[in-house]
Amino acid sequence: MNQQDTTAVLPPISGQIDELETNHQSASALDASAPADGGIAIAGSLGGFQAKPAPDRKRPGRLSEDKRVKIFCGSSNRALAEEICKFVGVPLGETRLQRFSDGEVHFQLLENVRGADVFVVQPTCFPVDQHLVELLIMMDALKRASAGRITVVIPYYGYARQDRKDRPRVAITSKLVADLLTTAGANRALLVDLHAAQIQGFFNIPVDHLFASPVLVSYFRELNLPNLTVVSPDAGGVERARFFAKKLEVPLAIVDKRRTDINVTEVMNVIGDVRGRTCLILDDIIDTAGTLVKTVDALLAQGAHKVFACATHPVLSGPAVERIAASRLEQLIVTNTIPLREEAQQVSKIKVLSIAGLLGRAIESIHMETSVSTLFN
Repeated sequence: MNQQDTTAVLPPISGQIDELETNHQSASALDASAPADGGIAIAGSLGGFQAKPAPDRKRPGRLSEDKRVKIFCGSSNRALAEEICKFVGVPLGETRLQRFSDGEVHFQLLENVRGADVFVVQPTCFPVDQHLVELLIMMDALKRASAGRITVVIPYYGYARQDRKDRPRVAITSKLVADLLTTAGANRALLVDLHAAQIQGFFNIPVDHLFASPVLVSYFRELNLPNLTVVSPDAGGVERARFFAKKLEVPLAIVDKRRTDINVTEVMNVIGDVRGRTCLILDDIIDTAGTLVKTVDALLAQGAHKVFACATHPVLSGPAVERIAASRLEQLIVTNTIPLREEAQQVSKIKVLSIAGLLGRAIESIHMETSVSTLFN
């Protein structure tokens, strides 16, 4: 059977004939004005519509001018998040964070984040598990609310010290936390002074690893301590201390510590000349402060004149505050990656420096898609 064309051609309705003729004449004029070489010519108007150039989609010059960037925080360090928001000129996102009577977390976003570039500020400090679960739930809520990109900002990365199998049948919890963050919805991570830089490799997403050393170096340059020597409290922190000493243009010393037995006092040997010098102990974390106090005593026993200390993360758990207050340490300088406990705030030896500006500049660079390497200087 032969196929027949069943397409019906309908005549134009009365009143449309003039419009069709007008459009035909406009199209003919457009063809006549086309370049002979096959190029494209754009008429000033066509069919009553004015031709307009494509809009310029450049990002605004300041982060505060971009309405599609959002900053949220959990309950672990709201003060730091507010400082960051003040620095970049973006209001802190509105949320509702509540707990049921059995301790379960309930989180709700109170503003639209669809398509937004979102930054979540939440150090996983004490209580670590509680703040980690908060962070995971927040990211899940953001993901389900169709956030364009989620960058998790973790000034203090809990479980960072469990980064390897140092004994049989133990977990590599640092890797587990990285997997949890990625599964919960993180597209990018912004971290500060990891206990081991190799932890970046546990993530399958881009990681920006910042150092608090620019803030600490600036403070000690202004302090201008005489005859200064930077001291690494163990072999693992030598690279960090060497970088710090190079920036301050001062000598480096190392404390070699060895434990003779479980729960037995460590034997400490000082490598380098510290006699008559002002020593600065540099570490990333101060937890119970046991090693710090013993390092101070070892340096003073070797003839050091004064001993200062600085660290990025003031965990200060257990008897740490009492040990620092009773020690011969001149001053301990820390950053606000972790909020100080109330008893620590009463100790005059402990001084806190803010890294809100450092994190704020990093957030601006990530959103504007510019390099963050300048923040290392």
